[in-house]
Amino acid sequence: MTEDNIKRRAKGLDRAFDILDFLKEIGQPLRPNDIASGIGSPKSTVYELVASLLERRILEPVGKDGHVYLGRQLYFLGQAHLRHFDLSREADHALQDIVSQTHETAQMCLLNGRKYTVALMKEGERHFRISSDIGENAPIPWTASGRLLLGHLSDEQIVELIDPQDFTLPDGQRLPLETFLKEIRQASVDGFFSFDSVADTFTHCFAAPVRDERGVCICTLCIVAPRADAQKNYNDYRQVLITSANNLARRIND
Repeated sequence: MTEDNIKRRAKGLDRAFDILDFLKEIGQPLRPNDIASGIGSPKSTVYELVASLLERRILEPVGKDGHVYLGRQLYFLGQAHLRHFDLSREADHALQDIVSQTHETAQMCLLNGRKYTVALMKEGERHFRISSDIGENAPIPWTASGRLLLGHLSDEQIVELIDPQDFTLPDGQRLPLETFLKEIRQASVDGFFSFDSVADTFTHCFAAPVRDERGVCICTLCIVAPRADAQKNYNDYRQVLITSANNLARRIND
């Protein structure tokens, strides 16, 4: 295979992932024309890739108007991944333990490229529901976990990673870069970060790092609680979360 062929295949693979990421982000079936417009790719390229992904059941047709969406083969690939991914399996047990001790919603959170996402979640044992959509991307500066997940990066790497518009919070105010960097460095020292959620007006978010053998935060465990309960039980929730995160780190690093 020539170098040009290798480069073309690599570019096609990038475009295929762009299609999958775009459909996940939009969250509904689309026609190839709309996908092409959304990812800024030539229609002919998208039609060719969609046909290939349909053949492999990575995409599936929806309805009779040419719409396509994420296919069931992705589910089976995901299940295969989970069977061999100790972090997800062990984190699921950790989240259940957090819920049993605090009765609050517990989450495992990760970086997803330039964004933050909730990878796993156990809802709290409450009459009302506090939850997030698993897999939905959010700006890193909006999150408690973001202060921990970036701790191994230099200031320059952090600035390069985060989209400038992501420093604009939901209320329209802009988070100063200097404040964000200072919070990251302090969170790394403390091994913990919490704040009143910027995404709503009634929850408080706690986050603790799960570190690998090099000390890099590979994910966080989180508690999302009503602000009044978070204030009342702050020290208990903090200790439960830190202990759970440290125990999870030991299990996956052994």
